Order: sequence, then C-alpha cells, then structure tokens
Amino acid sequence: MFSPRYTITNRLLANIKRINTLVNVLNNKRFPDVVLVELERTARAVSTYASTSIEGNPLPLTEVKKILKYKPSHIRDSEKEVLNYNQALKELNKKLEEGKVKLSLNLILRIQKQVTEGLLLKFESGKLRDKPVVVNDPRTRKVIYLPPDVKDTKKLIEDLIVFVDGNRNEIDLLILAGIFHKQMVLIHPFMDGNGRTTRLATKVLLAEMGLNTFNLFSFENYYNKNVTKYFQNVGEFGNYYDLVDKIDFTSWLEYFTEGIIDELLRVQKLLPEVGVSPETQLKPYHLKILEFIREKGFIADRDYAKLVDRAKATRALDFKKLMDLGLISRKGKGKATYYILKAT
Repeated sequence: MFSPRYTITNRLLANIKRINTLVNVLNNKRFPDVVLVELERTARAVSTYASTSIEGNPLPLTEVKKILKYKPSHIRDSEKEVLNYNQALKELNKKLEEGKVKLSLNLILRIQKQVTEGLLLKFESGKLRDKPVVVNDPRTRKVIYLPPDVKDTKKLIEDLIVFVDGNRNEIDLLILAGIFHKQMVLIHPFMDGNGRTTRLATKVLLAEMGLNTFNLFSFENYYNKNVTKYFQNVGEFGNYYDLVDKIDFTSWLEYFTEGIIDELLRVQKLLPEVGVSPETQLKPYHLKILEFIREKGFIADRDYAKLVDRAKATRALDFKKLMDLGLISRKGKGKATYYILKAT
C-alpha cells in the first residue's frame, strides 16, 4: 500500500491558500470567447514547447509555434515529438471540458502512446516497460537513479491511483496532484515518455481545482525555466528500493505549488481586463478579421473589404474595436497599414 511521507509546512499551507485565492479571483472575471480561444491556443503551444524542452527537445518556442500552425511535410523526430504532445494535450483538454476523464492506468497508457507514437517501437508505445532502465544525469550522463523492477511497476501505479482516489475527500487536491507527479517520475514505468506522460496525467488532477480558465495555463512552463531545479526536486538519487521508506515529498510539494502560483500570476497578467458587454461583444465581421489573420498572418483593409460589405469608415471602426480590446496591433502607415494578432 502506498503511504507517502510529507509535512504540511507553513510554506506549503500558504501556497495552497494563495492558489485558492487566485483561482477565485480569476473565476470572478469574464472574458470574450474569442480572447479565451486565442489564449488557449497560445497556452497549448507554450505547454508543448516547455514539456518537450524539459526532455531535451532543441526546438525554440518560435519554431514550435510554426510547426503547430504549418505541419511540416517531412517530419523530423523533434517535430514529431512536438506534434504528438500538442495533439495529446488538445484531446485531453477537450475530454476534461466534457467531464469524460478519470485517472486510471488505461488513461496513463493512452497518453504515453500518444506522446511517443512514431518515436518508439510499437511494443514500447502504450505499454509498460519490459526491461530495466536507469536515469542519468543530463549533464554528466552518469547513472543517478535506479527505478523499480519491471515486475513491480504496474502494482506501484495501481497503488498510487488507489491512494489518490481514496483520499480525494481527505487530502487537498493540490497535494494529491503533487504526490502523483513525483511518484510517477520515481516509478518510471515506460521506456520513454515518462516525463511528458506524467505532466499530462497530472493535469487531470489539477483540472479539478475548479479554475474556469484552466486551459489557458501551462504548468510545465515553470519547470522549464530551471530544468535542473525541476529534476533536483522531482527526482531522487540512488536505488528505489533503498530509498522507498525514506522519501519525503514535502520539499517537492512546496516547489510544485509555487510553480502553480507562478503560472496563475503569469496568465493573470496576460488576460485583458475586458468584461463581456455590448462594447466587448464581437460580431461575425470581427471574427472574420481574426480568422483571416490566423490563416494568413496579417490583414490589410483591402483584404477586409473583400470579406464584408461595409463602408471604409465602418471598417476602420471594426479594426479600432479589436485594437481597443487588445486583440490586434496595427503595423505600417498609410496605404501600407496592416494588422496582426497582438503578441501574448
């Protein structure tokens, strides 16, 4: 039976209280759907970049955004990794919104299969590992951790899920999510994709925080800011069987909750101070502008004139409204004026 050791320190308690306060503040705000859609797209790109970067993917955020927008015809492994993660995240977010996701071994296997599809041998994708593995220090390449034996991995995951499900009404959800994250990393149940799978599966628990705009957040982003610190906190050094009775989750839980605070504050700054009202409600012609920019990268008045039957002065007001809402930016002057989506 899994029974993790941890202490509710003043620091951890303060973090949990602050997270709950931030969630309440964000839930009391209302934003136009078009703003949420654009920010959700950005969040997926940031999450995909951060989670794959943590594992050593060399592609920068700008390149990741390009790959997600224009899928390459000849896909390299680094690009496949990005596309896989983004698709898995997109599907997970949709199922979370529909309330169709329950933490289970099958869900974990399905996520791992999605993130490693086309990157591993078929019998290693969507399957628990069938051979021993070691964890190396990414800098020195020396072995620093020996995960559990193959024969124990399934039982350890099942015990972890039983612990989470059995304590939903007893232990704060944030603590459960943090414990799940670290224990999954320690079990290291797959030949590859352990970190990516764990971070996506942890989102299933974090989604239960009750944050209405949950899909706008990239909790992986915090870890990617200092990968060394992330691995130092989430990992252990030595043999799992020598460590199992000594592992204390406290410092990791403090770090884990601080990461959530960091991301909540980051996105809070991004969200425009816009309420849903007649002044902020977007009409079909406004949406045509935004869709054109998403497809082409920019729009000029001459392009907009072909999309709608509206006078030049009225079209200028349409552009102004979107600029006032913080959705687009104007570039160039005179006849060379064009508009792009505002950077987030």
